[in-house]
Amino acid sequence: MRFDTRLVHAGAEPTPGTGDLVPPVHLSVTYERSAQDPLRYFYGRGENPTREALESCLAALEDVRFATAYTSGQAAAEAALSLLSPGQRVVAGDDVYGGTHALFDLVRARGVTVDQVDLADPGRCQAVLADDAAPLAMVWLETPSNPLLKVTDVAAVARHAHRRGALVLVDNTLASPALQQPLSLGADVTLYSTTKFLAGHLDVLGGALVYDDPRLHERLVAHRTTVGTAPGGADCFLVQRGLKTLSLRMARQVQNAQAVVAALGAEPAVCAIHYPGLPGHPQHDVAVRQMRAPGALVSFAYRGDPVQLMERVRLFAAAVSLGGVRSLIECPALMTHRPVPRETRLRVGVGDDLVRLSMGIEDPADLVEDLIRALRARPA
Repeated sequence: MRFDTRLVHAGAEPTPGTGDLVPPVHLSVTYERSAQDPLRYFYGRGENPTREALESCLAALEDVRFATAYTSGQAAAEAALSLLSPGQRVVAGDDVYGGTHALFDLVRARGVTVDQVDLADPGRCQAVLADDAAPLAMVWLETPSNPLLKVTDVAAVARHAHRRGALVLVDNTLASPALQQPLSLGADVTLYSTTKFLAGHLDVLGGALVYDDPRLHERLVAHRTTVGTAPGGADCFLVQRGLKTLSLRMARQVQNAQAVVAALGAEPAVCAIHYPGLPGHPQHDVAVRQMRAPGALVSFAYRGDPVQLMERVRLFAAAVSLGGVRSLIECPALMTHRPVPRETRLRVGVGDDLVRLSMGIEDPADLVEDLIRALRARPA
């Protein structure tokens, strides 16, 4: 089956006995053992049929065997980092989600070395991956990155990392499997905050890891069951329902991003637009090669007060998160990346003037009009 067909059919086989075309929502947290032939379900922290349906769909989208669903993207990221032991080393991108910075601090406290560098720079990337100062256990990519939308060459990084025996994880949240499939490019694990584009309606938290290694699957399921980060049936149902329209939503969201980028380019109050679809983007060629479309997020430096800009827009909600049907606007320095030390942010390029937009599915003309009106309004 092709991708869009898998979105609808994977993990949604008709239910035996009733023929349900929509997977039932299983809310029970415990199961009658004598009623099961053969015995399969024990306790909801470990097993849930609705969760398994979602995982089957997520694995099918990247044409692999396994996925593990979690209560949030942070929980999924923590599960991946739990694979590391003291004395091991992780190489990660310097521009990552604010919550990922916090998780890296936690694993550093456990004795794991985390080196953050610009992996979108091919020369810097190759040099740091060749450094054998400590055993290299994992390479952590976020591409496109959040919030500067840097694009890292997944295939090239995987080649270098695998020579060192390192696991390659790609946080694919900002692209979604509709636009990019890291496992087909050589990565070992794909990470998603399913809260974002996959669920797509800003009404459910979730996360997932997708991969094809049965031994890794055993470790991740055991860890999830022990620490209790498995999502319930209702949340899994909402994520899987959202998945069915992922391609349709993403097509409009990309269209909206491209319309907004075209309009921003003519505005004097805007500078340094970050969008992989622009020919002048430093990694435009990489984006064209490994992504089906340049994505639905845009960030830019604003010659003005970002707070006042967020107050002037009407259709863009000033809120964190991304990937939903409603368009959002945020200032990373004040919101998603506020806990990151200012010196660290500025060194990477996340200035106090940076504004990030997440496109919804509204009419592109309305979004452009709303944003341009706000940009041209006189400062208060």
